[in-house]
Amino acid sequence: MSLDLTPYLSKRVQQIKISATKEMPMIAARVGGCVSLGQGIPSFGTPEHVIAAVAKALRDDPAAGKYSLQPGMPALRQAAAELLRVEKGLPANAETEVAITVGGMEGLLCAMLTLIGPGDEVIVPEPFYPSHVEQVLMAEGTPVFAPLSRLDWSLDVEAVAAAITPRTKAIIISSPHNPTGAVFAKADLLKLAELALRHNIFVICDDTYDALTYDGPDGPGNAFSLASLPELRHLLVGVFSFSKRFALTGWRVGFLWAQEPLMAQMLKIHDAAAICAPTPSQIAALASLTGPQDIFEEMKTKLEARRDLLCAGLDELGGKFTHIRPAGAFYVMAKAEFPVVDSRTLAIRLIEEARVITIPGGAFGPGGEGHVRLSFGGDETEISESLRRIGAWLGV
Repeated sequence: MSLDLTPYLSKRVQQIKISATKEMPMIAARVGGCVSLGQGIPSFGTPEHVIAAVAKALRDDPAAGKYSLQPGMPALRQAAAELLRVEKGLPANAETEVAITVGGMEGLLCAMLTLIGPGDEVIVPEPFYPSHVEQVLMAEGTPVFAPLSRLDWSLDVEAVAAAITPRTKAIIISSPHNPTGAVFAKADLLKLAELALRHNIFVICDDTYDALTYDGPDGPGNAFSLASLPELRHLLVGVFSFSKRFALTGWRVGFLWAQEPLMAQMLKIHDAAAICAPTPSQIAALASLTGPQDIFEEMKTKLEARRDLLCAGLDELGGKFTHIRPAGAFYVMAKAEFPVVDSRTLAIRLIEEARVITIPGGAFGPGGEGHVRLSFGGDETEISESLRRIGAWLGV
C-alpha cells in the first residue's frame, strides 16, 4: 500500500525542486559513456599542502574530529576577516561579524531564513542561479525577476528599480555571475547600491566566484564587490565560498559576513541547521587561506585557457551555437541557432545522442530558454572531446 504524501507535505517543500544541474548528470548516468560540460565543479584535486595540513591535524590534534565553536574556528574566522580587509577593504570583526558555514549555500540559507518570510519579495536578476530562487521559496518569500540585458548579460538597473515594491525585502546579487559568467560593471553596481539605500532594502551579496575573473586587472574581468561599500554595510550580507576559488567543492565550507546585530540572528539559523561547519573542512580552508597561493593563481590561469578553448570551439560549430564571452566564473551560456523544442529537450538530446552533459538554459529562467549552460571547469581533454561530439552531432 502506498501513501499519498501530498496532504502531509509542507508548502515549502512542495514548491521547490531539485535543480537541473543535479538532474542532468543523473540522466547521463543512466545513459552511460558521457563527457561533461555540466555541473560547476573545477577539475583540480585538493592541493597537497591542504591534504597535509588536514592529515596532520587529524593525527596530532584530538579536537580536529570534534565540533568547533558554533561560528567557526577562531583562526579561520581571523583569516577570513583578513581576506575581506585585503581584497575588499572591509574591516571585518572576526569575533562578531564572521561565521564559518557549510559551504556558501548554507550561508545563503541563513541569510534567507533570517530576513525573508511570507509576503516578502526578493529581487533576483535573471537568468538566475536556481538555488537562489529555491531558497527564497523555502523561506516562503516571493522571487521577483529583474531581467539582465539580453545583449551582454549586464545588470539592468532600471529593471531592478521597476521590480521594487513596498514588499521588497532584499536583492540578491552575484558577480561574477552564474550561469552567464558576466561580471557586472562597477557603475551599475553602484546604482544598485543607491537603490538599496533609498528604499532600505537588504543586499545579499553572493561572492562565490569573486576570485575567478579573467583578462587581466584592467579588463572586463576586474570584478567589483558591493562588500567594498562602507555606506551599504548596514544593509549587506556577504556570502563567500572556498569551493571554487580553492577547489574545495566537496569539503563544503564557506563564510558569512554581516554587522553584529544581524549576524547574531543568522547564527540562530546556523545553530539549528548545522551546529558548525565540519572541523576538518575548516582546517582545509585555513590551510588554503594561509598556505602557498601560487597554486590557486595557476588554477585561475588554467581556467582562463579553458574558457578560451571552449569559446573558440563554439565559434567553430558553423554558427549553430552563439555565445557571449564570459569574463568570470566558469560558465558559458550557448544559444542554439537552430530549431529546438525547448532547452530541456535539447539538453536531453545532447546526453542521449551526443553523450555530452549540458544544463538546460530554461532552468535559469526565461532568459535562458533556447540556451544550454556549459561549464569549462573540466580539463582540456574533456572540453575538447565534448566539442568534438557536439560537432559530430550537428554534422559540422
